[in-house]
Amino acid sequence: MVAGIVLAAGESSRMGTDKARLGYKNSTFLETILKTLAEAGIERVAVVLGHHAEEISRSVNLRGAEVVINLDYSRGQTSSLLVGLEALKNPELEAVVVCLVDHPAVSVQTLRRLVDSFRESRAPVVIPTYQGRRGHPVVIGLRLFDKLKSLGPGAGANTVVRQHHETTQFVEVDDPGILLDIDDPDSYQRLIERRL
Repeated sequence: MVAGIVLAAGESSRMGTDKARLGYKNSTFLETILKTLAEAGIERVAVVLGHHAEEISRSVNLRGAEVVINLDYSRGQTSSLLVGLEALKNPELEAVVVCLVDHPAVSVQTLRRLVDSFRESRAPVVIPTYQGRRGHPVVIGLRLFDKLKSLGPGAGANTVVRQHHETTQFVEVDDPGILLDIDDPDSYQRLIERRL
């Protein structure tokens, strides 16, 4: 089984408002990502909330997702990833697709390609690229979970990913959405104008 983790616990300080609740395609960022995961056939998804968790839970439709709260969200994304992995613990779990709430424009086809590439290659990490540039989401295989869990405070998941560069599967996709990191009002405005 390949499951999904959506990291949505951060403070969105540069944006000035919760990214999870930003409007996009008649929906919100978080709802859009959940819909994309569902349409790609990923049936089990953990949404990790932290900052403004109650407000997001009240105002965003999270039906079908397993919502978990990272009380230590200020320690960064890796702490949220570990909370998500713990929530999804299951003997059948083979890998997780790690989605960032500020990358809402990723296509269903891209997600399917990443999961298919993992199933074919069994690579420890599958990373999408667009015109040679790496993006998100990333698929992380079961064999890296223990290494991620052993990371010290403040260490990024990239520390583990980089150790497996030689066996990482890079998948070129025709999807600029993998590069669109919506981090501030200007990048949000560009996203809306592009209508991706």
